[in-house]
This record gives sequence, C-alpha cells and structure tokens, in this order.
Amino acid sequence: TMSLEWPSSLVLRYKATVSAPTPLNLTNHSYFNLSDGGATDMLDHDVRIFADAYLPTDPACIPTGEVRPVHGAMDLRGPVPLYRGIADGDGGNGYDHNYVIRDDPGLVDARGLKRAAWVRSPRTGIELNVLTTEPGIQICGANHLDGTCRGHGGRVYATQAGLCLETQKFPDSVNHAHFPSAIVRPDTEYTSTTVYAFSASAASTE
Repeated sequence: TMSLEWPSSLVLRYKATVSAPTPLNLTNHSYFNLSDGGATDMLDHDVRIFADAYLPTDPACIPTGEVRPVHGAMDLRGPVPLYRGIADGDGGNGYDHNYVIRDDPGLVDARGLKRAAWVRSPRTGIELNVLTTEPGIQICGANHLDGTCRGHGGRVYATQAGLCLETQKFPDSVNHAHFPSAIVRPDTEYTSTTVYAFSASAASTE
C-alpha cells in the first residue's frame, strides 16, 4: 500500500505470502528531482547515503558478490553534490549500485526504520529523507535517459533528470549465500516498509 502521512511523508508498505519458498525482493523505481520535477538535471543535488560499503557490479550491472568499502566517487557519506562523482562512479557509467545501509542503532527511529539516505536541492531547499526496514538501497541515476522519454505534460526527461532511491534486499542474493536472504517461506509473511519524508530549508543564494 501507498499512503500520505502527516506532515509530509510518502509511506510504502509491502506485504506478501507465498505457497512455496519464493525469492521476493519488492521495491519501487520512482525518480526524484527536488528542483523542477525533471525539467533539468539534478547533478547539483546534495546526497548523503548512510552506508560504509557497496556492491560492485559486472558489465551487466549484476553484483559480483563482493562487498566493498566505499571509496572515492563511491563514497557518498558526505553529503556531496552528485556531479562531483557521478562521472567516475564504479564502472564509469554513473551510479547504479546497491549500498549496504549502516547497521547503527543511532540511525533507527521508534518505528524500527533505519535512516538510509538524504537528498537536498540547493535551488529549492527541498529535502528528502529515506527510512526503511530493508538492508540495502540502490542508488540509480537516470544514466540511460536520452530525451526520448516523455512524462507529465509531455515533459522530456534527459540524462540525470532524476535519482532513484530503491530500498531492497541485495540484488542477486539468491546466488550469493553471504547476502541477506530474499527467500520467503510459506510459514512467514513478507513485510517491508519505506518512508520518503519531505521537508524544506532555505534555498542557496549562489
């Protein structure tokens, strides 16, 4: 289910049951642009990911199985503006990687949700905090949008017009025993919650 909750949060709650052991890893692929809804790119957005490690990928963007400490352009513990590292992201094709959300009790709220990410537009001052029950978050830039996709009102979406913040189990976990399991069994109920909490601060004057 999706709901809007006071004062300014979009809450996604997933539930599922299965009749046989089943790989299940539900998420969403919404793009966020906190400046203008995608009319321009969001490379000036400041991003902070609460993660000390990420999953490197092969040329097909499938995790290799390695869990690597963040470094260089892949270190988004900042906050840092996206433009500072996106061209040098692992693989040279921007960001499309699962980050391992830090296991820190200080980042967990009263609902049991972990703080996973923070994004802010310096042009509008709009901020987005992402909280979740999941162990990972996929940071996915609009690396492959090329101006041929159109959205609301015919708006054209070009490269880096938005950023996905996809909370999830680790991708390809069924093939990597050391990843958190994504198998749901008939005697358990799959549940997952993610909150996108919006707020605003003063926009930059520069």
